[in-house]
Amino acid sequence: MFANFNFENPEFFWLLLLLPMAIAWYFWKRHKQTAELKISSTKGFKAKSGILAKLRPVLFVLRLLVLVLIIMAMARPRTVDVTTQTSSTQGIDIVMAIDVSASMLARDLQPNRLDALKEVAEEFINDRPGDRIGLVVYAGESFTKTPITSDKAIVLDALEDIEYNNVLENGTAIGSGLATAVNRLKDSEAESKVIILLTDGVNNAGFIDPNTASELAVEFGIKVYSIGVGSNGMALSPIGTLANGRFQFGNVQVEIDEDLLKEIANDTGGKYFRATDNEKLQEIYAEIDSLEKTEIEEFRYYNYDEKFRPLVLLAGGLLLLEILLRLTLFRSFI
Repeated sequence: MFANFNFENPEFFWLLLLLPMAIAWYFWKRHKQTAELKISSTKGFKAKSGILAKLRPVLFVLRLLVLVLIIMAMARPRTVDVTTQTSSTQGIDIVMAIDVSASMLARDLQPNRLDALKEVAEEFINDRPGDRIGLVVYAGESFTKTPITSDKAIVLDALEDIEYNNVLENGTAIGSGLATAVNRLKDSEAESKVIILLTDGVNNAGFIDPNTASELAVEFGIKVYSIGVGSNGMALSPIGTLANGRFQFGNVQVEIDEDLLKEIANDTGGKYFRATDNEKLQEIYAEIDSLEKTEIEEFRYYNYDEKFRPLVLLAGGLLLLEILLRLTLFRSFI
């Protein structure tokens, strides 16, 4: 109820300290406000106090109320209605190119590389409400999972649906994944265009050279942040398929072409990261989020409704009432 109510000049409430002083002054002087007659004895008089004499303090109470109302009016009570409009002055289009080869099921990140990535990527997407985001997946070949869109529900549903399957040819076609992401962004009119390229291996498939895809990104003004996923040394990874169709896991040497990923990032004005565990992967996405901020311009419109006028009118009415009573009913006591 009072969320939008405030006093513009609350310092005037210090004047309320005058009230105790006025009350003390009234009680000190109250017996001197009427005429006095000194006699030796009152035994011959039967004095009876009238009702008007008992009601006379009402005049003082009215003046106190007038003083309080005037002080409140001087403090300028008012309500404010705030209307906010925001506009994006710099839109960012982002495509996340995600490696979905079998090695992404390695368990050096928990529960595995792919699920750890999906969890962190979901948080990243939710933290960027003003940007358009698309998804590209690749293994031995690549395709667009979802084009760039501002509908985060569509992107999150597509992200949740990403998993390893036999639809894509096995392998790691970094060039194809990057080229598909570039194709998604090349016609974008956004102020900033970004690709987050994630892989856990080396380029060993596809028909497009990663350096050629990198040159295309440079030509279209697209920045690439590359992420190598995998611990240092050995990792528990799929090495075969059992009779029941499940993967057989064994320790495999982690091989990431960091030189290539660094070269792609440097050529396009981006940055290379290495995610060796879940915490590091989360830190990487947090850093990318801080590096690529969308500038939001906010306009606020304030509508003030001053409330001091009713207080002044009420104070004036009480003051007139006090003067009227003093000059009529209580005139004999003055």
